[in-house]
Amino acid sequence: MNVMQLIVLSFSSHLPIKGSDESADTLAQAVPAAEQKADKGCAAACCRCRPLAVLGRLLAGLVVASCLAASWAGMTQLAKAALRDFESPFFMAWHSASWNLLLFPGYCSGRLLTFSERRSPLKHFSECGHFLSEDAFLLRRLLKQTAPFSILWTLTNYLYLMALRNISATDASALFCCNKAFVFLLSWIVLKDRFMGVRIVAVILSIAGIVLIAYADGFCRDSIVGVALVVGSASTSALYKVLFKLLLGSVRCREVALFLTALGAFNLLFLSWVSVVLYTTRVEHWPSTRDVPWDQLCGLAALLLVFNILVNCGAAVTFPALVSLGVFLSIPVNAVTDVYRGVVPGLGNVRLAALIVLCLAFLLLLLPEEWDSIAVELLTKFRGETAKEEPGPESAEGGSLVGPNQSGRSGLLGP
Repeated sequence: MNVMQLIVLSFSSHLPIKGSDESADTLAQAVPAAEQKADKGCAAACCRCRPLAVLGRLLAGLVVASCLAASWAGMTQLAKAALRDFESPFFMAWHSASWNLLLFPGYCSGRLLTFSERRSPLKHFSECGHFLSEDAFLLRRLLKQTAPFSILWTLTNYLYLMALRNISATDASALFCCNKAFVFLLSWIVLKDRFMGVRIVAVILSIAGIVLIAYADGFCRDSIVGVALVVGSASTSALYKVLFKLLLGSVRCREVALFLTALGAFNLLFLSWVSVVLYTTRVEHWPSTRDVPWDQLCGLAALLLVFNILVNCGAAVTFPALVSLGVFLSIPVNAVTDVYRGVVPGLGNVRLAALIVLCLAFLLLLLPEEWDSIAVELLTKFRGETAKEEPGPESAEGGSLVGPNQSGRSGLLGP
């Protein structure tokens, strides 16, 4: 018995009693009426709150998408500038990946400052580690499970930085958006996700955009190598995402913070030797310490850290499609920056067509799985409203046959 029923019972005790049957009938009619009135009030309150909640998530999504576009475009431009004087892309990728070590300590510090409860970082560490296994948490297992992800992470950044030495920032950011097409293909094959024809069309458009980007520079060697490197970076990024979903599933922000911190620790401890080997074999050249552009390296590492935080935790405050839209918005930002700085004299017809094709493919990949049923429902609703606004000739004739004394009847006049 809920609160509303108790109120009705207490009120009914003061009613005049004409018999037990009449009082029971009165109570039986009063309780459902009160419950129905309460349900209508709750539904009205929910209807008033729901548009505000959706509007809030949309506004938060626009902010997140803008920050994602600014951080990714800024990282790309800083990396392009740093590579002119510091041709060590693997060291730059290793350096930026090591900054992930700051994520979990930052999360624990934020919890201590914003919440009244006081828990030690080790307590948070053990609680967040249970998403890896049901057994007792072990640091060795954490590093073991993050090993393949750390390699894919560093390889993605390394290939992307290598490509920036051959092609412009605009082309690199546009081609990297193809990773969403690769995610769809891998999810369809590995995760057995639903097949969607519109996404196959998007994959075909992505391939066409890749070819057009290479053709825009006349299929020269630098262009082909740069395009191939970005496509490789997008492929490893897609493999990272699909493996994460396959092995770990959906996790919360604090668990992502722990995972990325472990990824940064593995990168710092076990991938440092790769950078040393590349330096000793003269594959990469390190200038003196004072000549290293530390401001640009730290800037791109910080922007990449902000980008990863927003990508992994943005879905908690807004819709996932708006989070994905942030990478797409980095294309016009990079294009405007390249043209303004004179890095690219002009986009040209072929390059502009390639960018439009890649953008269209990316937007098609953002469509939800039930987009066809949603479109049919909206079209049916639109046609229904149009039919109501424009009455047919039969309804008009039927209305004229109703006399003044028979306004409540429909159909023909009686005798």
